[in-house]
Amino acid sequence: MKLFPSPRPIRSLSGMTLVEIMVATAVGSIALAAIMSLFLYSARSFVAMGNYADLDRASRNALDLMSREIRGTRSLSSFSATRLQFVDYDNTPLTYRYDSSTRQLVREKASTNQTVMLQQCDFVEFHVSQRNPSNNFTFYPTTTPSQAKLIDVSWRCSREVLGARVNTESVQTAKIVVRN
Repeated sequence: MKLFPSPRPIRSLSGMTLVEIMVATAVGSIALAAIMSLFLYSARSFVAMGNYADLDRASRNALDLMSREIRGTRSLSSFSATRLQFVDYDNTPLTYRYDSSTRQLVREKASTNQTVMLQQCDFVEFHVSQRNPSNNFTFYPTTTPSQAKLIDVSWRCSREVLGARVNTESVQTAKIVVRN
């Protein structure tokens, strides 16, 4: 009978070697970096889609309101590339103007009621045209407000997504026929 058990091999009592620890750390770091980059890309895409949906909703609402109100006005009293002023059905002024310093499209009714219709707009442009009666429904640019029969509206809005400006909405355009 042996009093002392036989010694175990030295290899089975030792831990991991330095090379094994470094390889495991490198593989773990690469896997963690891949997971983090996938997470960040997914988060950025999710935020961009949310911004796109929000800006698209705001654009549709603004365009619906503008179309309805412009068609109901009495006449166009003055205009520029960034401003339209109408005489509304109740003989009060109705103005749409783009403020490039605040990047906002603003609606003013009777100069007392201001509503921000769109925010974060890169540009807003208005073009006014007249119809030539002898040429069916062909519209030509005009400089006289009383001859205005078509309002062409264009804008583009964008937002910053995780620190980088990304156009989350393409150019929005519409042609609104004036009924007066």
